[in-house]
Amino acid sequence: MSETPHLPTLADARVALDSAEKLVSKAVERASEITSRGERIDDHQVLAERVAYAATEARAARELVAAVAELRGSGGGNALLEATAAASMAELATAIRDRLSPVIDDLGLGDDAIESSYPAAARSLLRKVANERVLREIGRHVAETRGRNEWPLDETLEQVRASVREFADKEVAPHAERIHRHDELVPEEFIRKMSELGFFGLSVPEEYGGTEYGNLAMILTTEELSRASLAGAGSLITRPEILTKALLQGGTEEQKKHWLPKIASGELMVGISVTEPDVGSDVSSVKCRADRGSAEGREGWIVNGPKSWCTFAGRANVLALLARTDPDLSKGAKGLSLLIVEKDAFDGHDFEMKQPGGGRMVGKADATPGYRGMHSFTLNLENYFVPAANLVGGEAGLGRGFYLQMAGFAAGRLQTGGRATGLAQAALEKTAEYVVDRVQFKKPISEYPLTQYYLGHMATRLAAARAITYAAAVAMDEDERKAAPLAAQAKLFACDVAVEVTQTGQILHGGWGYAEEYPISRYVVDASVLPIFEGVKPILELKVIARSLLGG
Repeated sequence: MSETPHLPTLADARVALDSAEKLVSKAVERASEITSRGERIDDHQVLAERVAYAATEARAARELVAAVAELRGSGGGNALLEATAAASMAELATAIRDRLSPVIDDLGLGDDAIESSYPAAARSLLRKVANERVLREIGRHVAETRGRNEWPLDETLEQVRASVREFADKEVAPHAERIHRHDELVPEEFIRKMSELGFFGLSVPEEYGGTEYGNLAMILTTEELSRASLAGAGSLITRPEILTKALLQGGTEEQKKHWLPKIASGELMVGISVTEPDVGSDVSSVKCRADRGSAEGREGWIVNGPKSWCTFAGRANVLALLARTDPDLSKGAKGLSLLIVEKDAFDGHDFEMKQPGGGRMVGKADATPGYRGMHSFTLNLENYFVPAANLVGGEAGLGRGFYLQMAGFAAGRLQTGGRATGLAQAALEKTAEYVVDRVQFKKPISEYPLTQYYLGHMATRLAAARAITYAAAVAMDEDERKAAPLAAQAKLFACDVAVEVTQTGQILHGGWGYAEEYPISRYVVDASVLPIFEGVKPILELKVIARSLLGG
């Protein structure tokens, strides 16, 4: 590039955002009418999916504009950050138009809706703002800074990020590749040091032994840990977080006082046991039974049935297990309760837990191409006894397990947004380092225009993912129930960005991107799980996001 381009501004970003939001607003309104306010989504799944995703992209765009505007107002922004936001807006606005165009007639809107939302002046600006020269300038900066995350934060949050980053770089990153290649269990040293640093108590109130820094501090922690290793550290605080939210939402005071301090201190590692071999996203169809019974003179529940995809179940000391406590299957979700199932901690890829009264739990880890270290288990419980005191909410919690678990899943989805941004950040950094060091045709490939363009695109996508995830974290602090749909959108968008960014990074590595010698290959296979867990992508789009948007 012969000269530095005029960088787009926040004003340009707002024009792009206005076009996108106009079209999305019309699409949501019509889709709501067509689906009878969301009641007939399954009759119009393709249309609902496209509208839900377009609305998610628009929300990411809005949050990025708002974040950059706030930073500029406080003196924390800069011209390049504004340019990144504007370029991201232009890309998102174009993607939204292209996503809705195939269903525009089905929505009953026609070409005039697109034309009125994207008039000639707006289309011209979109081309100008997302021009290759702008993206190449952003890409050059990424190469110069080696992709470092410099998102401005206040003093307290900056200290949180810096301390976690230091721990992740020194303690986790050196072991990440070995854990992945040999499918090892997360080292106990990680857990011990993370406990000492208070990572497991970030969302636990101080009265129960936590630090309660808030959801944004928790997301920054998850992001930096995931940047070092998704499976070796980034997911360690997610499972405790899910159970913590369920206990805070519906646990008895006695249960909060008993379990939360142990979770916050890292004394107890947690596994979440919801899915079954024949039950995936349709959680209300869970069949694993818990019947009233006794063992060794204690009253409680006798659990029988299989569970699957229970991450960290071997090492975990307790499982938050969703079971059917009412045998009447017609009651669906209303027949489910949440139990805290205690067990011993086990190393390795399989275990057998025997109780004195004859109860038994057997677990076997399922081999996966990525996300190693935590290990996801298929379990089978046979007459496994759980004390009555471990029914979350006590007798008042009977039949409320589904709703408590869903509250926990909202927290898990938010966490997954943080994990996705951390993994994408790692890919951006390693790719920037590689293209600077890699010389082809007598110069670093970072000096070639297409490489710069790719780096710029990776950065703009990541900026939008980070903005919507941070916004969801702040919203969760204000009202967890109202923020749940936004957390789902953050999870949906950030996970797709992580897949895209890691794969782009792999391409820029050339042949070495497919070699285990370089961490980008690990990032690619780790990212592939993100759109699947905590709500597989199509179900998240239809049953959570579309239902929330179209239900009005």
